[in-house]
Parts: sequence; structure tokens; C-alpha cells
Amino acid sequence: MSTTHAETVDGALPHEPEKATLEGRNKVLSFWLFLGGEAVLFGTLFATFLALRNQTNEGPTANELFSFTTTALATLILLVSSLTSVFAVQAMHRHNVAKLRVWLIVTVILGLGFLGLEIYEFSEYVIAEKFGMTTSAFSSAFYTLVGFHGAHVAFGVLWISVLIGQLFKKGLTVVTAPKVYVSAMYWHFIDVVWVFIFTVVYLLGKVG
Repeated sequence: MSTTHAETVDGALPHEPEKATLEGRNKVLSFWLFLGGEAVLFGTLFATFLALRNQTNEGPTANELFSFTTTALATLILLVSSLTSVFAVQAMHRHNVAKLRVWLIVTVILGLGFLGLEIYEFSEYVIAEKFGMTTSAFSSAFYTLVGFHGAHVAFGVLWISVLIGQLFKKGLTVVTAPKVYVSAMYWHFIDVVWVFIFTVVYLLGKVG
């Protein structure tokens, strides 16, 4: 059986199919470089937020706005989704395509749950607190940083959804495996970024 079309037959694929070909290894390496650039970009947004977080223009402050109920739940959901993406990669290494698809679907559902909570949070700020994008320098920096991260989550949800479709159509191959692996890398990255956002934006906002 060709390794480019194998799914779950023992021995059909190596233990780490994402690294079975030179193209797959190059994709993983290139994605590490991409994530390095993303880290620099988010670092710039964090620095901007920290510089502007006290520039409220007599509008609501972080301490007045933020409630831990929504953000703590969103954080829990995103951290659990990171765990389910780990389970997906483990299933891939065991060549269990069915479980791989299930864990990726769960990851997508959790990602959608996170986005739903973030949209709810933003709507509460805009409608109830009159805290819009142009209310102050603080609000602009807040929506840019948190919204940019939310856009990354939305992209990740779309990306993984497309991969699920490819796994149903093509199965697990040395072509689809690197795509699954780098999508998991991406998902872990945006989870780590959210931990920094939760700490710098929300926790620091409440105590600072």
C-alpha cells in the first residue's frame, strides 16, 4: 500500500507521519519561523497596550470594565481546546484517523465557544458600558490586541475545519499529516498568547 494514501493500517505510515518526507519537515520548520514573526507582532501590540492602558480619556477604566466570570470561562475553554489538539496529534501518531477527526472537531467546537464568549464580552462593553473602539487610547489598544487574537482564533477554527474535511476525503497521509501538525502548533501558539492577554490585560487591569 502506498504511504501517500494509507490511513490506519499498521505499518502503512511512520510513527510521526508529519516528518516522513522532506516537504513535511520543511513545512514544520517554516511554520516555526512564521510563529516567530507572529510572536514579534503580538509583542508589539502588547507593548502598545501597556503604554496606553492608562490613557482612558475619562472613559471606563480596566478595573471598572473587566469581570473575571466571562474571561475565566473563556480561558478555561481555550486551555481545554489546547489539550484536545494534543489528543488529536497523539491519535495521528497512532494512525487512528477516526479519533483524530473527533478530537479536531472537539477543538473546533471549543474554539467557537471561545469566540462566542469574546463576542458577548465585546457587545457588553459597547452596549452597556459605551466602551467603543474610539472611546480612548486605552480602548483602541484593548480592541486591537484582543480583537487581533480573536481573529487568529477564528482563522484557526476555519483552518482546522478545512483539515477535517480533507481527512474525511483523503484520510491520513504524508501530505495531510504535516498540515494537521502545524495547525496544532498554531493552536498552541494562540493559546499561549491568550494566557499572556489574560495576565497582562485582565489581571493587571484589575490590580493596576
